[in-house]
Amino acid sequence: MNTQEQLQEIERLYRKAFAEYGAVALWSSRPARNPTPADALAITRSLRVEGDMGARRLAEQIEDLCARAAQ
Repeated sequence: MNTQEQLQEIERLYRKAFAEYGAVALWSSRPARNPTPADALAITRSLRVEGDMGARRLAEQIEDLCARAAQ
């Protein structure tokens, strides 16, 4: 997966997080129009703390993908 594909996947997971867990885990956050990896990482703690196991797995996916994109 090249860098552009990784950034697109990060954005997709970011949008998925808000679609699936916005009311439960991300209620105090406002989605960014053009999310960056930093925006995606900023919501992972809330997903872990406020969400269920699915939210935790999504947070892990976001963190892993952001780490790979940074290399």
